[in-house]
Amino acid sequence: MSQHTTPTKLLQRLMVCAACVLSVAQAQAQDTKIAIFDSQRVMRESVPAKAAEAKLKVEFQKRGEELENLAKKLKATAEKYEKDAPLLSEADRVVRQREITELDQTFKRKQRSYNEDVNQRQNEEIASLVERAQKVIKQIAEVEKIDLVLQDSVYHSARIDITDKVLKALSK
Repeated sequence: MSQHTTPTKLLQRLMVCAACVLSVAQAQAQDTKIAIFDSQRVMRESVPAKAAEAKLKVEFQKRGEELENLAKKLKATAEKYEKDAPLLSEADRVVRQREITELDQTFKRKQRSYNEDVNQRQNEEIASLVERAQKVIKQIAEVEKIDLVLQDSVYHSARIDITDKVLKALSK
């Protein structure tokens, strides 16, 4: 397992920090300008997020198809063995069982490698998107003189929501 913080845990930590900062900011100044954005919506709807999703789909399509074909071959081999087993000699059964076991191990190894590679690439794309979103949010905050930008909330007024502005800026 990776020792890196997952995006979900990072978001949770940021939300806790933001809540603490918010309470301090409210205590210090009543004229603090606050904004909020929906990070899940940005990850789902932004142009870079959709582009990354399409890129990953293309990148892993061939390996995914190879994995599906290997799974079908394993299933067909196992079914043929089950059908033929009563007619096979003991030596032939042992050979076929060994073939199935080796095929199963190969499938599991390739599947594990595929899943690890997909997860790594997804995390890379998410990190890139988060970095771009943070730059855009900072620019919006500077232009609109926003003192504090929070991500996600249980409730917020639409007038402080900058998600649409973030999505628009990311689409450029």
